[in-house]
Amino acid sequence: MRKQLYWLSDAEWKRIEPLMPRGRRGAHRVDDRRIISGIMHMLRSGARWRDCPPDYGPYTTVYNRFNRWSRQGVWTNIFYALTGSTGMVGTMSIDSTHIKVHRSATGAKGGPSIMPSAARVVGARPKSTR
Repeated sequence: MRKQLYWLSDAEWKRIEPLMPRGRRGAHRVDDRRIISGIMHMLRSGARWRDCPPDYGPYTTVYNRFNRWSRQGVWTNIFYALTGSTGMVGTMSIDSTHIKVHRSATGAKGGPSIMPSAARVVGARPKSTR
């Protein structure tokens, strides 16, 4: 069974083509329309970049173009030109840090404590039994 591939329509490409970066140094870019279609396919499918169908070209090219243009703000400019908004509402930070400790990681030997309850206060010393 062949996966359904995503391709930019002629109308979509006509709106995006003038927004492509021009006059950059380096190697001549391969077909932008094919690569952008590959990027859109990968973003829609949620698959790993390595699993990009070969119809879009080498997965490394698809990923590198997405990554490079993200850092340069090209995608933000394209979204703004097409919609009048960048699509970014604000900056958020989500922290899901937690600490998982083994039950024996309290630092003490196992078993019940032989110290009186008053001596369990932090910094208190047990009374001498002599």
